Amino acid sequence: MSASCAAASELLHNMNKQISSILYTKASCVIRRLSTSSSRCRSQPQPRAESAPQQLVGVVGLEIHAQINSNTKLFSGSSVRFTAPPNSLVSFFDASLPGTLPVLNKRCVDAAVMTGLALSCTINRMSLFDRKHYFYADLPAGYQITQQRRPIAVDGTLTYCFLGGKKRSQVIRKTVNIKQIQLEQDSGKSLHDDLRSQTLIDLNRAGVGLMELVMEPDMSCGEEAAAAVRELQLILQALGTCQGNMSEGQLRVDANVSVHKPGEPLGIRAEVKNINSVRYLARAIDYEIQRQIDILQRGGTVQNETRAYDSKSGETVPMRDKEGLQDYRFMPEPNLPPLIVYEDNASLPTGIDACQAVVVETIRKVLPELPSVKRDRLVQTYGILPEHSFTLVNEDGLVDYFEAVLKVTKMGPRKVIGWVIKELLGHLKQQDMSVSQSPISPSALAELLELQETGHISSSVAGQVFQEMWKSSGKTALQIVQELDLGLVSDTAQLHSICQKVVDSNPDEVNAIRNGNKKVLNKLMGLVQKETKGRADPVLVRAILQEKTLLKSDC
Repeated sequence: MSASCAAASELLHNMNKQISSILYTKASCVIRRLSTSSSRCRSQPQPRAESAPQQLVGVVGLEIHAQINSNTKLFSGSSVRFTAPPNSLVSFFDASLPGTLPVLNKRCVDAAVMTGLALSCTINRMSLFDRKHYFYADLPAGYQITQQRRPIAVDGTLTYCFLGGKKRSQVIRKTVNIKQIQLEQDSGKSLHDDLRSQTLIDLNRAGVGLMELVMEPDMSCGEEAAAAVRELQLILQALGTCQGNMSEGQLRVDANVSVHKPGEPLGIRAEVKNINSVRYLARAIDYEIQRQIDILQRGGTVQNETRAYDSKSGETVPMRDKEGLQDYRFMPEPNLPPLIVYEDNASLPTGIDACQAVVVETIRKVLPELPSVKRDRLVQTYGILPEHSFTLVNEDGLVDYFEAVLKVTKMGPRKVIGWVIKELLGHLKQQDMSVSQSPISPSALAELLELQETGHISSSVAGQVFQEMWKSSGKTALQIVQELDLGLVSDTAQLHSICQKVVDSNPDEVNAIRNGNKKVLNKLMGLVQKETKGRADPVLVRAILQEKTLLKSDC
């Protein structure tokens, strides 16, 4: 046994040097940023006009593999770390050496139960583990331990939202049914070296705990699927059961896509595998729907096959057909007993330590605020629009930023939300930055808003100061106002002089005002602000202009 272990360790060590260069080259190709898809519920490319009275429509179901946020793997004590050198986190069990046995990680079970509760699933009090046999180089044992016959959770729902309507400002809510959530172990990673015509294996990921969530085919387009995955991602991150970083493979999506005429049986489906971006998910599904529609309109037949999405071409490409159904030879896992969870502490058998058991009621009590509840709370508490709450929650860290600003400013929430979404988020999007990377902290923005709210600067000057704060990280709003002399001009005599100059220079506008066209006053106010570079007190300017144009104050 010791000799075989030494040989295996030596083999893994020798592979590290060859893999490292490939691994980090491949890592540079990951998707840079995760964001909710803005594609519409329409196919890509644009569909041709359909002469038939009944259009073909898309049907989409998803299978999502979520990596459980755990320090160790599902059945071994090996650590889980994305940046570790190749084959440095591999136990004897992960390498499938003879005589090694699985030991179930309680943290992974707790995470699956918590996720099931958050998605309104029924938690099976007894679930079973099975062996799923298939032979591939990155699966040392020749089988995967999963839950085929009786998973840990079933029959859930996920309610998700996306912005629709003509102006993309209407919050549309939909629900997708979740068939099941099952625990299973991940496989290793194959690294293909095209230059040397060889494939190397990194087993660091082998045995990492996964939750597979199977969604029913309740969606009709890429935008709906992308919104559902984004909502699930937010839920998992709120629960802490999965970090949801798709660029690191912590959330991988397989999309089952078919088309049919409403009311008729579902069409032949194609599976698009391993999509690791919400944006690409929407594009891949919409392309696949249109591809199948084009085939059927030409009188062809859609093939039951597995496809991949090519982000460069924007197309799905064939990987392998499914005409010959693979026999996975499922069988009960002989080395793991049935997994038992308990409803509450009162149902625990005598002699079992509650800390070692999985108790549903205990997990239910610690469920955090979920995204949908947070959106409703934001609307009710602050009186903001539903579409604004949608944007706040969907951007990682933006809710905390918004609420931190509100704590230290007297400006109302509806005004603050405008600054946070239009100014702050707009700048972040332009520079592809996250909220945590913002050069303007919540307290710094709050100081700027207080200067505006208390009348020290005008709204236009506040925008100018914001730009300076963004470029000059570290300078406070007050420092910038003082350095650039941007404070409001409130000296009455000075403003009277400027207003008189504007009135004298625009006799036609003054006559229009005196003849009853009250809106022209705004033009004169704009000219005064131009003279003062936006530093004039608008209330005082209006009063002075009303007096000088003999316009009554009721205007």
